[in-house]
Amino acid sequence: MSNKFATLESVKNYYGKVLKTSSDLKTSACCSAEALPRFAREIVKEIHPEVVEKFYGCGSPFPPALEGRTVLDLGCGAGRDVYLLSKLVGEKGKVIGVDMTDEQLEVAKRHIDYHRNKFKYREPNVQFYKGYIEDLESTGIKSNSIDLVVSNCVTNLSPNKERVFSEIFRVLKPGGELYFSDVFANRRIQEPLTEDPVLLGECLGGAMYKEDFRRLLAKLGCQDFRVISSSPISLNNPEVEKKIGMVGFQSITFRAFKLDLEDRCEDFGQIAFYQGSIEGHPHSFMLDDHHLFKTGQPMLVCGNTADMVSKTWYKNHFKVVGDKTTHMGLFDCGPTSTASAAADCSTGACC
Repeated sequence: MSNKFATLESVKNYYGKVLKTSSDLKTSACCSAEALPRFAREIVKEIHPEVVEKFYGCGSPFPPALEGRTVLDLGCGAGRDVYLLSKLVGEKGKVIGVDMTDEQLEVAKRHIDYHRNKFKYREPNVQFYKGYIEDLESTGIKSNSIDLVVSNCVTNLSPNKERVFSEIFRVLKPGGELYFSDVFANRRIQEPLTEDPVLLGECLGGAMYKEDFRRLLAKLGCQDFRVISSSPISLNNPEVEKKIGMVGFQSITFRAFKLDLEDRCEDFGQIAFYQGSIEGHPHSFMLDDHHLFKTGQPMLVCGNTADMVSKTWYKNHFKVVGDKTTHMGLFDCGPTSTASAAADCSTGACC
């Protein structure tokens, strides 16, 4: 049995047979205390209790303006996020959930009609497929067919992360978005910790080193991704702490777009205006942890940021002034100075 296959079987067993509800987890890594936004908390109240109690996630991967979109949830489990997104995309939207664990999918599928009735839809707008997130093609998901890919504390569980992200960018439409939360490490984790069943199941053993994540996305052509939020993870378990307490872990939510972007933030003298037209965001819109657009207020932006708000589904909500005919050098596009950002750009081009 190959190591990769053994890893998948170990994860399937942990989430299918070892864990019964989220309270069985030994640490907070796979079920962090990051607060859901108010709109999401209200929707969760409508989701079936059995689905909610079997939720394992570490973030809140729900961008705005999803009405009518086609969304793919990788590692959907019992379907909490699928049903939350079902409400957000509306009856004309569509949500696809993919998971490899029979026990989780059985719960998700059992409550399809419950949520259709709860949301007052004539037909269900969700589908669940058994499959591996490394091989979305086998589930029939076509290239350039998905508006948004979300994932909540799942990519760390995969033994072939390059294949996962390659598949994500294959299925995304041009201008489509990846918006996901996961556990990341401050160093590379060595064997045998990467094969420990408990550490794997707790979303720790397979956590990527942040710099290797940056390098992987760059290799796949994604030169600029953005951090939305991050929070430290406390292990709070003596058994786990003894095994892997030397590693620091964070839950981080990222967004990335299927766009042809540069590997540094370049200055073309462009200005972006948010028009306040996204439902629920009348006064401001947060693109990432250092781009908060206030309605009607001009913001100098780099070329990559200009493309993110003008060549994606956000384009109807922004006005961008200027083009890329005149280059003015490197753009100071972060909380640090341009010089230090260029020297240590650890979270994508726009760090």
